[in-house]
Amino acid sequence: MLAPERRSRADLVVAAGIALAVVVAITVVWFRSDARGTTSVTAAEPPAAAVTALTVPETLNPIWDSASPATAAPLVVGGAAVTAEGGAVVGRDRMSGTELWRYERDLALCGVTTSWDKVVAVYRDHRGCSQVTELDGGTGQRLAQRNSDADAAVSVTSDGTYVASLGDSRLELWRSDLVRTVEYGRVDAPVNPKKQPRSGCTLIDAGSSSSRLSVLERCPGEVADRLTVMNPSPKDNQEPDEYGSSVLAGVDAGVEGARILGVSGETTAVYLPAGKTSGPRIGLFDGTGNAVSEYALSGPVGSDPVTSTGSSVITWWTGSEVVSLGTSDLAPRWAFPGALGPGAVMAGDLLVPVDSGIAVLDLSTGALLRTIPVARDTRTGPITTTVAGDVVLEQRADRVVALR
Repeated sequence: MLAPERRSRADLVVAAGIALAVVVAITVVWFRSDARGTTSVTAAEPPAAAVTALTVPETLNPIWDSASPATAAPLVVGGAAVTAEGGAVVGRDRMSGTELWRYERDLALCGVTTSWDKVVAVYRDHRGCSQVTELDGGTGQRLAQRNSDADAAVSVTSDGTYVASLGDSRLELWRSDLVRTVEYGRVDAPVNPKKQPRSGCTLIDAGSSSSRLSVLERCPGEVADRLTVMNPSPKDNQEPDEYGSSVLAGVDAGVEGARILGVSGETTAVYLPAGKTSGPRIGLFDGTGNAVSEYALSGPVGSDPVTSTGSSVITWWTGSEVVSLGTSDLAPRWAFPGALGPGAVMAGDLLVPVDSGIAVLDLSTGALLRTIPVARDTRTGPITTTVAGDVVLEQRADRVVALR
């Protein structure tokens, strides 16, 4: 029978050294990891879904408010109202504002939107607005994540099928699992530098549908903005598949301010600013970017116009009035002056913020039915609106106010 092996002093020293090295490695990984700077408090179950309101109330009064500078409009998803500030995204009870769940990082938020019954939060690190987290809207549970090159400032929007992250030199489109479907514009380390159709362009605006991605850009040596229409889901996400691209016709040289108002199916609506021979107007373009028709606007457009897209109407706030666009053809239907924002649908009517409160408009004609008095500290727009059951939420500058 062999004698049992005995550990020598050297063996113990080596084992202790290995254990210490493992502890140090784990500590270094922890201090450098995203998890160290993340707080995630989830809800045990999602709140009850909002029941669609059958009538517009006679009165509306504030029931809660919260700071939310990282959102552009009130967000409601999974039965919860979502606010965002600093590095925190918070799901709240829509009736009381009570915190239901919280996801917070030691990074600043670039933007937050909702899509696919989820929250998509974009954070800034040394690579720009590159760290993206997807959260369950009802519980705040962390789902998909991604990390890629991005500009230092981006706008984050959703069309219901894709989420777009748009900076001034680079655009990405993501599907519901946060897999990128399109990379457009600047690429720091391209595998094939000729995959992008142009270089050095400034990206101005973008809009998308399930079948088209439209981008406005200003490229070196061109007299006006360029409209590019492409496939939102090409075979190679690094190689844009263009259906058409051309400099906007009828826009005077050097005139800036064009914006994409919406994309529906294969049609793109673009605000065309006034020039020497033409006033401000809305231009409609087909699936290859060719101009189809134009509609004159009654007045100038402000520097911060806002589009709101719903299932039954698309509204565009010009800075002074609301213009209703058809959901399928994007053609203007009517305009309502004196608005402070694009409004939202409740019980078949359109609620539009105005100086004295909330105007209730006939959805098909824009006729004023009545005005609900609402007191506000601010009388300037944009004020963006979202309806959740019988609760009306307004984003006023950097705060969300719930009314009932």
